[in-house]
Amino acid sequence: MSELWLRGRVVTASGEIDDGVVTVRGEYIAAVETLADWLATHPDTEQPPHLGTILPGLVDIHNHGGFGHRFDTTDPAEARAAARYHHEQGSTTVVASIVTAPPDEMVAQVRALAEVAAAGGISAIHVEGPFLSAARCGAQDPNYLIDPDLGLIERLLTAADGHLRMMTLAPERPGFEAAAKLLTDSGVVVALGHSDASYETFRDRLAPDGFATVITHLANGMPPLHHRDPGPVAAGLVAASERQAYVELIGDGVHVEPGFGALVFATARDRVALVTDAMQAAGLPDGEYRLGPQRVRVVDGVARVASGSIAGGTATLLRCLRWVVRECGVPLAAAVRAATATPAAALGLADVGELRPGLRADAVVVDAELGLRRVLRRGQWLT
Repeated sequence: MSELWLRGRVVTASGEIDDGVVTVRGEYIAAVETLADWLATHPDTEQPPHLGTILPGLVDIHNHGGFGHRFDTTDPAEARAAARYHHEQGSTTVVASIVTAPPDEMVAQVRALAEVAAAGGISAIHVEGPFLSAARCGAQDPNYLIDPDLGLIERLLTAADGHLRMMTLAPERPGFEAAAKLLTDSGVVVALGHSDASYETFRDRLAPDGFATVITHLANGMPPLHHRDPGPVAAGLVAASERQAYVELIGDGVHVEPGFGALVFATARDRVALVTDAMQAAGLPDGEYRLGPQRVRVVDGVARVASGSIAGGTATLLRCLRWVVRECGVPLAAAVRAATATPAAALGLADVGELRPGLRADAVVVDAELGLRRVLRRGQWLT
């Protein structure tokens, strides 16, 4: 089997090599070493060209679509197109997210996404809703929010055929514990989000005493952090600081301000998972779009539903990585970890998120300004 060599500055969650070589054999990484070590074992081979800075393929665990395509669809071709756009932008691992809709529609959407996941087009499925707080619904359609329904969860699990990896619930909804146990027993990560719960309720539902291990887009779809009413934001940060939960952060410069991003990284450290929450408009101009049953209008790159709530993001994960480095002052290695190894760990995606022998050959090559140069997915150049 022939080998492919990627030479450059290698930056991963576990370390950095100023001038290194990543050896790819087929769909997997065979070696990661310094140029000097590579030369010692390839004395008669011409040095590979220096490509730039090489990062692991980015891992986006909360993504609703992009470039005009949606994941909340019953058309597998549309879902594949949405995933392809993000793959080509550096997110070589994409978890497809759907939002609250009529139950039959959600089941049909999950069934379509399961077909795409089985073929490797997406890595897993995330269901956000319908068991969420009406008071903090954001862009979730309030007409379809309900208390946890074990029968609906069973239908979603069956439709997903093993590809449902995460579900977001509001912990204050009656029936949460039974639903969370069913999901956990079925191998699905329980995430807390779109919640109006108190600090105590939210924290009690998180590990080690509760079932949940992920906080969906921290601070969005939640009451603001207040020193006399700390709420879900403080509960999530405390759990993450104690290494008992992971917090999603939408680092697009719209959903949170730089100071809050800096606070999250300072508090949660290696438990921050950068996500896009991208929707249909990602990569496209301002205009009219959709997210689930609701119409969305994008103005100056900001997506909102008629109520004024932000309706997902329009950025790529690489752009989010750049934002936390430039605007939040996060070191590059920490930002890379938050866009690769941490989200992979949060969902138990064991074969991605790092540049390490035996893992999938997913890599992103960027320039000195973190601009995209090339993308390698499963050993094949996409761009």
